[in-house]
Amino acid sequence: MLKRTNRRGFARLSLGLAVTACAAPSTLIHAAEMKQADPESAQGKALGYTHDAGSVDTAKFKNFAAGSNCSNCQLYQGGDEWGGCAIFPGQVVNAKGWCSAWAKKAG
Repeated sequence: MLKRTNRRGFARLSLGLAVTACAAPSTLIHAAEMKQADPESAQGKALGYTHDAGSVDTAKFKNFAAGSNCSNCQLYQGGDEWGGCAIFPGQVVNAKGWCSAWAKKAG
């Protein structure tokens, strides 16, 4: 069923869409400017972070499961190639990467 929208409702919707359209590109630019997580950093080494899940040391990180990577992790915050991660604040991780904090994304 279609809902009729009055002028005030249309104005609110238009304003909301305009704000979203303006904010989205700046979010993408901000993510592009963020530093990549460093596998050689103390945190990267402690968590076994790698930019390529295919290179995980499975003898050292027994919780690694084939097919797990950042893009299907609960902590990954989007992006096709690189995206934010709750474990590496202010940095981006490779979508094909992995670390021992990996948790299966719900749903």
